[in-house]
Amino acid sequence: MFGLKDLLSLITSAFIILPLVIFLRESGYFIVSGIFGVKNPRLTIGSGPRIFKIGFFDVRKYYHVYSWFSYDSLKRKNNFAYICVYLGPILSNLVFAVTINALLANGMLHEYRTFWERFIFYAFYYVLFDAIPMITVNGKPNNGMIIYEMLRHGKRTDYNNEPFIPATSDVEEQYQKEMEGIQELDEDKKKAKQSIIKEIQDLKKK
Repeated sequence: MFGLKDLLSLITSAFIILPLVIFLRESGYFIVSGIFGVKNPRLTIGSGPRIFKIGFFDVRKYYHVYSWFSYDSLKRKNNFAYICVYLGPILSNLVFAVTINALLANGMLHEYRTFWERFIFYAFYYVLFDAIPMITVNGKPNNGMIIYEMLRHGKRTDYNNEPFIPATSDVEEQYQKEMEGIQELDEDKKKAKQSIIKEIQDLKKK
């Protein structure tokens, strides 16, 4: 039977554990790409209007499970570098999950055992779907498929032309356009509201 305790566990998993696992996954890209001289890296947390941006951190207003990594280029452009970058999120979740699992097995973190067991579950969930080569939405490959293609063919061979990891400059340009659209919409709403207020005032005068 699904009770209040299960609901609290679901909320914890959905709003705390899952976002943390996804952030850890995206951090894997950042850490590995830094080894190969990444240019203009960015870790974006959340979506919608920007709250603040410090260095490579970009924190948005609406935060849930939406975090992603972007960069413009690598100084060392070779297949080995790109394979390592795509391995980054797999390794980050795998290393963290195995470490936490080892600590639990040795009697540590016992007080929050349930929390960490769920954390390990979601970490391995992403490792599984990142590591096993497969084609996802709109024919886009996952990390495992790109690694397989680069090892076998030396390049991506899928028909989806979208970049697997977006360019930071493109992301910023798109963000500015979205914010301009939102600002125009807000101004239209204000004008419409003022127009309605004026009409009401005119009716009262009559």
